[in-house]
Amino acid sequence: MKNVILAFGVLFVLGCQGQNQNKKAMETAQKNKVMTAQTIYQFKVKDIEGKEFDFASLKGKKIMIVNTASECGLTPQYEQLQHVYNEYKDKGFVIVGFPANNFGAQEPGSNKEIKAFCTKNYGVTFPMMEKISVKGDDMHPLYHFLTEKSKNGLEDSQVEWNFQKYLINEKGELENVINPRVLPNDKEIIDWIKS
Repeated sequence: MKNVILAFGVLFVLGCQGQNQNKKAMETAQKNKVMTAQTIYQFKVKDIEGKEFDFASLKGKKIMIVNTASECGLTPQYEQLQHVYNEYKDKGFVIVGFPANNFGAQEPGSNKEIKAFCTKNYGVTFPMMEKISVKGDDMHPLYHFLTEKSKNGLEDSQVEWNFQKYLINEKGELENVINPRVLPNDKEIIDWIKS
């Protein structure tokens, strides 16, 4: 009888140890999953003049990333974007524009033409990058980060149209995705910048 009780005791202890090991393995897997969420700071891109732009240079700032187009019904948003940038650029906020020709071929120009258009018509001074693709087979890696939960840790999304806005917090993490038709000076965005 003692041997039977002893055997049950040994099995009980071994079972508890197995559960603890399983629990630890699950906790480790959970930590690793959390750690796989990336930040914007890993990306280096080319600006509209072809120079390297390192997102790590923006550490500690709130960032709005917006895909732009020169021949879109939403193109006048450049005016609000520039106004918001002027208002908050000295308060830890920056806008980064990415011209893209993915929607209705509304950004057909070269980088040089895009820069001239933005400067002449809207006085754009916020950082503008070279033209990229924001969807499809040739989607830029930055936009994979912005649209895939497995990379950004927040949500899966699609770029719906020109002037979709991605809000990145001071730690380089995606915090919100804003519909293209929401103006850059919308209360939701301004409250986020100020918070």
